[in-house]
Amino acid sequence: MRHLTPALLLGAGVICTPAHANTVVPNFTRGTISSTTESTTTIVETIRQVEYTTGTSYTVTGTNINIPNNPAPGANYTIQTQGAPFQFSETYLGSGVATETWIDRTTEVKSTTNSISVFTQ
Repeated sequence: MRHLTPALLLGAGVICTPAHANTVVPNFTRGTISSTTESTTTIVETIRQVEYTTGTSYTVTGTNINIPNNPAPGANYTIQTQGAPFQFSETYLGSGVATETWIDRTTEVKSTTNSISVFTQ
């Protein structure tokens, strides 16, 4: 096998030169990018609340009424001043379900986000 010498390469017309990179120049000077994002969130809630009492409750209130020291259901209540206005309220709550609350609601939340980016060279 033969080796080529530099003299033969020059004689054959092969010329070696160093490679150089060209500078890359962007073809813009400024610009903007904008975006809009929209989202919708739906929240569905169901609330069921039941309150129970385990004992009994008895309440008597009024104006112009004679209320004994130990009021009880079926007690004898009388008007203090006959012919004058009066108010009377008697409430008895036995054991069991006291209150029930049922709530069904749907909430829709919409949001929009706008973004803009500005760049220059």
